[in-house]
Amino acid sequence: MSDTKIEPIELYGLSQKGHIKNQFAKIGIIGAGGVGREISLLVSQSSIEVVIIEISEERIIHAYSEMELMLNKQIDHWGMTSSEKKLILSRIKCSSNYSNLTGCDLVIECIKSKSNDQMLDLRKSIFMRIEEYVDNDCIIATNSTAAIITELSSVLKHNERALGIHFLTTNPNARIVEVVRGLHTSSEIYDNAVKFVKMINKTPVLVEESSGLISVRIVSTMINEACDVFMEGVSSLESIDLTMKNYFGLILGPFELADKIGLDKIQSWMDELYDEFGYMKYKTSPLIKRLVRANHLGRKTLRGFYQYDENGKRLSKQAELHIIDI
Repeated sequence: MSDTKIEPIELYGLSQKGHIKNQFAKIGIIGAGGVGREISLLVSQSSIEVVIIEISEERIIHAYSEMELMLNKQIDHWGMTSSEKKLILSRIKCSSNYSNLTGCDLVIECIKSKSNDQMLDLRKSIFMRIEEYVDNDCIIATNSTAAIITELSSVLKHNERALGIHFLTTNPNARIVEVVRGLHTSSEIYDNAVKFVKMINKTPVLVEESSGLISVRIVSTMINEACDVFMEGVSSLESIDLTMKNYFGLILGPFELADKIGLDKIQSWMDELYDEFGYMKYKTSPLIKRLVRANHLGRKTLRGFYQYDENGKRLSKQAELHIIDI
């Protein structure tokens, strides 16, 4: 008789305790606004399960509807098939219950910014709720460019697990993601976050924490300076945009870019930078403030620095801007 030991096949089952699971098999997203939806679809397309947490059933239904529309546009442009769309959506679950975050390897907070003071307290409370349900090695991150991760992580029992992961969703074709290290972020957690970014076919850009990071600090000041040049009567909107595109190879000029991002978002970025650093270069241009007060926010309201049709295509007619009244 053979002395070969026969081991039960159950020992090799996926549910067996001690089995090493695939890293980043499940990701949590807090907030199903435009940013949360973009990130969720991006992650799901990389064959990773996604759980989105929202505060109401109404917002959950809206999120599903918007994500379906986003994928339908890709189908219309031959970017994917209907079968691929179904598979992507099947990996995304929405819930209002934080307990569904159990088992996540990474959770990213993506709530829409309001005032700075309100957002800091709200983000801290979200970080604490996340920590109640996830394992000790789960990464807790924010997509915010304004929040200082060291301050956010101060409410966590394991603050070494916190960092920033910033997706620039205003440009879906952007290949980079800013990965932000806080004062307490451990090297292991940071390295794992970098691995995650590579897993979803993006290039990680390593950043030390600073309000605005790289992307927002530079683009905000460029748009603000373009406003000053226009208000001084140096040249027209179109000429300023044309100069920047032609000389420097930009796809969009500063005013076109501002309309795409949303002037309310630009103002929010500038306010956050000014509050943090106090430099006049971050003081929001009165031209941007005036347009925001009039709800001329850019493409999403069909009017900003320029005017747009229902499909977001720029009209030949420039929006009327009476700089003498500013």
